[in-house]
Amino acid sequence: RVQLMEAGGGSVPSGGSLRLSCAASGDSYGDYCLGWFRQLPGKEREAVAFISWNGGDTYISGLVRGRFTISRDSAGNTVRLQMNNLKPEDTATYYCAADVHEYNLRLGAASHWGQGTQVTVSS
Repeated sequence: RVQLMEAGGGSVPSGGSLRLSCAASGDSYGDYCLGWFRQLPGKEREAVAFISWNGGDTYISGLVRGRFTISRDSAGNTVRLQMNNLKPEDTATYYCAADVHEYNLRLGAASHWGQGTQVTVSS
């Protein structure tokens, strides 16, 4: 089983930056694809970014492409989401997710989820 712990949320003005991190622990976390989702109040959870188990492949949602980047440390146990030029519509709870199969991440059906961290962007 993999445990995920997010950190780095907060409040920033429009145009600001934040970096979220997610620390994975437990069994074979290095075999897992990791990703970020977000959920706005009253809306369904949406995919933001994914990264493969070895960090070689990444996916960034068109909603944030050019502003957000995802990376994974060499040990494979921490994934980061660098968020630049934040907009009020980025305000959401951000969740880290992990699954052996990236396909499941894309479906929003990851096997492991973090507790979430709040990001608030003021106009």
